[in-house]
Amino acid sequence: MIEPPAADSAVDNGEPVVSMENLFLYAINELEGNLGFLLTDNFGAHVLRLLLVVLSGQPLEESTPKSLLASKRKEKVSVANVEKEEEAEVRAVPESFATALEKMIGDSVAGLETHYLRTLATHPIGNPTLQALIRIELTSFGKQRAKEDTSIMKKLLPDDPLVEGTESAAFINNLVYDAVGSRLLETIIEFAPGKMFKSLYKELFRDRMGNLARNEIAGYVVAKILERLSSEDLTKAVELILPQVPSLAERGRTSLVRTIIERCAARGVDTAVLASTIHNCWADDDKPEDLALWKMLQITPEEATAVPPPPPMTSAPTISPMDIPSPITNGLPAQSRPPIPTTPAMLHSSHLAQTMLKTPGATSELINTAICNLTDTLCLRIAFTPILSPILQTSLTAPNAPLIFRRKLIKRFYSHICSLALDPAGSHLVDAIWTGTQGLAFARERIAEELAESESRLRDSRWGRMVWRNWKMDLYRRRRAEWVRSVRSSVGNDGFLSFPGGSGDEGTVTGIARAGEKVKNSKRNKKISQSEANATLRNGGSESRKIRRLEEGQQTPTLKQPVVPSRSERPDAYGGGGAPTSKSRLDQARERFVKNKEKKDREMAKAGTTAE
Repeated sequence: MIEPPAADSAVDNGEPVVSMENLFLYAINELEGNLGFLLTDNFGAHVLRLLLVVLSGQPLEESTPKSLLASKRKEKVSVANVEKEEEAEVRAVPESFATALEKMIGDSVAGLETHYLRTLATHPIGNPTLQALIRIELTSFGKQRAKEDTSIMKKLLPDDPLVEGTESAAFINNLVYDAVGSRLLETIIEFAPGKMFKSLYKELFRDRMGNLARNEIAGYVVAKILERLSSEDLTKAVELILPQVPSLAERGRTSLVRTIIERCAARGVDTAVLASTIHNCWADDDKPEDLALWKMLQITPEEATAVPPPPPMTSAPTISPMDIPSPITNGLPAQSRPPIPTTPAMLHSSHLAQTMLKTPGATSELINTAICNLTDTLCLRIAFTPILSPILQTSLTAPNAPLIFRRKLIKRFYSHICSLALDPAGSHLVDAIWTGTQGLAFARERIAEELAESESRLRDSRWGRMVWRNWKMDLYRRRRAEWVRSVRSSVGNDGFLSFPGGSGDEGTVTGIARAGEKVKNSKRNKKISQSEANATLRNGGSESRKIRRLEEGQQTPTLKQPVVPSRSERPDAYGGGGAPTSKSRLDQARERFVKNKEKKDREMAKAGTTAE
């Protein structure tokens, strides 16, 4: 019997205050003696698993406990396109919960022999409960607990060492191909102590990895094993599994291939051979050297080559029923957002493509080339398809995405940004373009300008308002220079390409602003030159007209301050009979112009002095 702490306060009416800690302990006391019965009860098993999670302090939002707490129908069910941003942390629990948890685990399997306990491994209700008991026991009390005779792991696998031919080895071999029992085997592989796992892998799985990968149920066990292998063991295991990849691809079972790519990236194993195998599985018929992404995504050839019908050619504009705005299309014509019909198998292929994009090396290069080879129509249809659009999003946001690839891909969505922003799937792609335009200042500003042109339509749509907020378009419309500064502070100056002849540190001046400033300067310089020429013509009189006539016949460099001699000092070129000169007539006229102007200035100054 667990003794709860005594209450030390009371309410105004004299009734004692019972804390939440005491309520849980009282509930466990009520269940004492019946815990073994609750292991296989349709309703009591849920209560037992929930109590175990609460007492252990493990997070309730974690995916593994969530699947264990849910019923069989709701296991592995999640909401599409929703990812947890913050990982749940372990909760702090009172010390009394640790004592209650240890007693509860012991009472649950007390009196159960090994063969009875193994029966729960294939029981539809007892299996999830047994998984929860093993996981919580090894995580809350340490993995060394598995060596104790009273532990659940020791009762399930009593043979030490665990080698082929023992009852424990036969029990594990039966679980590998069982739809229910394989879940328990995955839990054992994940949480078993290192020494026990190495013994299991060496004796029972190392030489069978290729054959196990072919089976639909055993493939999940193989995926769990790959997560705990070292780099050397992983390399050997991948060599055994590679011959089975074409068969897996043909049947649409790509989850194991995705796990191999993830583990190779984590352990630093080269993926060139794996990328070549994937390329051979989905090679393009017309260009065998390229990967056909539409084949990999299991898109039918008809859908891959489909082209939206052109609008009717009539003299007067006509409105068809497909062009009438509807709530489903967010006010857009149906032809402007043509998603691809999807199947459940496409989701696994989409996850594989995303994993390849995130993994640097041969796999990402292969999938990037395949995306570039897509037609513009098919690329746009993928962008509007909910389970396929994350591929394009990942290609733009992956840390290893090349700059040139991102520039080519973003260019395909020009003039379609508004349609994408109004679509539930396409709006996520527009948000990804914000990250994908790092290093592409002009592209980011062009897309922002395209969004600004469709402001009214975006504000009328739920998805459009999200895009408008994520792109900070209010700041862009009101204080554009501040928007550019905010973007540069968040992305960094290195994220923008400097223009030819510039240092790249020109403050808030962007490509469009620099071009506009250049045009303004050229116009201003032209006006200044024209005004100076007009003033020269007005002040020069007949001499200026002579200079203009001479310039029409002889092109000479324009001088900022022309020096022209006076008429009195000119040679007798106009009938004076003087000696010939080497100066041209244009230079002589300029000299006369300057001398006459100086003479007039002296006469005016002399007249002013005499008057005084």
